[in-house]
Amino acid sequence: MPWYDYLAAFFAGGFLANAVPHFVKGVCGDPFPTPFSKPPGKGLSSPPVNVAWALFNLVLAYLLLNAGQVSFTPRLPLLLCFAGIAALSLFGSVQFQKKHSH
Repeated sequence: MPWYDYLAAFFAGGFLANAVPHFVKGVCGDPFPTPFSKPPGKGLSSPPVNVAWALFNLVLAYLLLNAGQVSFTPRLPLLLCFAGIAALSLFGSVQFQKKHSH
């Protein structure tokens, strides 16, 4: 497989991980930071904006999974997808923990 398939798999995982908190907060009716908030990523966006952002992330993840030809064989693209999920999830947990400590 070409190197860019592995890169696509990693970023697909990141977009999948990013979709989860935005979707959950949005469908629960809670405001949550998005790139469209003021200031970007720190202010709060409305629940509908969060759902829309989550759906956009899911579409990007799907396109990248397709482009990266992620499947159960070979396993490396699937593992890289998981690495992307783990990386963005851990990064988000640290960033949003800071938000609640102020």
